[in-house]
Amino acid sequence: MARPKRCRRICCEPRFSLFRAEDSTTEETVILTHDEFEVIRLVDFEKKNHEDCALLMGVSRTTITEIYENARFKISDSLVNGKKLLIKGGNFILCDGSARQFCGKQNCPKAATKKISIENLRKKGENIMRVAVTYENGEVFQHFGHTAAFKFYDIENGKIVSSSIEQTNGSGHGALAGFLKDSKADALICGGIGGGAQTALAEAGIKVYGGVKGSADEAAASFAAGRLIFNPNIKCDHHDHEHEEGHKCGDNGCGSHNCGSH
Repeated sequence: MARPKRCRRICCEPRFSLFRAEDSTTEETVILTHDEFEVIRLVDFEKKNHEDCALLMGVSRTTITEIYENARFKISDSLVNGKKLLIKGGNFILCDGSARQFCGKQNCPKAATKKISIENLRKKGENIMRVAVTYENGEVFQHFGHTAAFKFYDIENGKIVSSSIEQTNGSGHGALAGFLKDSKADALICGGIGGGAQTALAEAGIKVYGGVKGSADEAAASFAAGRLIFNPNIKCDHHDHEHEEGHKCGDNGCGSHNCGSH
């Protein structure tokens, strides 16, 4: 079965949705989806590169390239053949503020109050569990010591109540462990992580769930539900990135690795 497409995050719906050539006689219509419009807006109007666009929309850079090429063809079809251009539908969600730091305040008018601001990272509710995920282009970044951003998720009663993407203050496991401790993270979800980093995080009281791949949002949701598949014996260095098979929370004989426990 094909993997379902991840929703693409867009800043806001377009102000204008229908374009028609005044002297055209054709009734054919080209449908440009909202996510295709957003890529055109970001790349061609805002002059952002594909990597920044991917961060804003919460998908991979290759997905952005594919969307961009499809959108450009549709626009050219409308211009060359005089077809109506209608912006409609698509696989998207409106931005909740989680991409605000990448686009700037002026481009995120509907930023929600649920975003964890960097100023409030140290203020955490008594019943909140804060989980950090190594983050790049919507995915779990695979090398802890080189991660440039974390996505933080606040979890309460088994549900994610807020999230935020924050840039790190430095590279290397010592600086990153300190950043997570200052941010009051209780747990870390990551890909590969070395022994030194695991020791630094353990000293900071942060539990590690390594060997995780794929969508950061899906990993956090699985963690909140106690279903995260991870490797409790993960090891990683620059010479060997082959890891052991995953470990599923809740399996018999692994109560000490239950993601649902605080």
